Amino acid sequence: MAGGNSSSGAGDVAEANDTAVATDGAPVDGVATDVHGHVRRLRASAAGLNGNHLDDVSRRLVEALQQDGRRSYAALAQDVGLSEAAVRQRVRRLLDDGVMQIVAVTDPMTVGFSRQAMVGIKAVGDLRAIADRLSNLPELEYVVLCAGSFDLLVELVCEDDEHLLRLLDESIRSIEGVRETETFVYLRLVKQTYGWGTR
Repeated sequence: MAGGNSSSGAGDVAEANDTAVATDGAPVDGVATDVHGHVRRLRASAAGLNGNHLDDVSRRLVEALQQDGRRSYAALAQDVGLSEAAVRQRVRRLLDDGVMQIVAVTDPMTVGFSRQAMVGIKAVGDLRAIADRLSNLPELEYVVLCAGSFDLLVELVCEDDEHLLRLLDESIRSIEGVRETETFVYLRLVKQTYGWGTR
């Protein structure tokens, strides 16, 4: 993500990124999946967090970055009425605490992935352990535990149908506890947005 300049741009936080994407709130610190509850509590006030809620300034920062992840710290500071240093600290804490990510969102079809699909998975045993194993597969961009007909839903991107078949047979169906899958191949992406704001 490119900011307005190298000293004040939000691009200092993450390179080659375009859009801020809100996430599930899992802390991100060093190794991204480590959870350190005490660290998160210490950082909460700096990020503008009150329990699971953002204060007004942090909400405005998230919403601004959802619209344009390349906005400079100078522009963000003007929007929310804080100094650039305070905004930089807030954004850093929001990233570290997993409130949002700033990433380049691409169309898979334009970067070499001609097959995109959602896979519904019925499983037995420890669903969280199965979800963790699925999350380690690089082709999976979305893994969720759910209620309904399936126990898990995963979204994946593949280079072609052969890649998809290999992934299903060798990587997903081979996981202990996975007993049934149903694949929904995408024909056309009609809408994809991350600008849902905050509450």
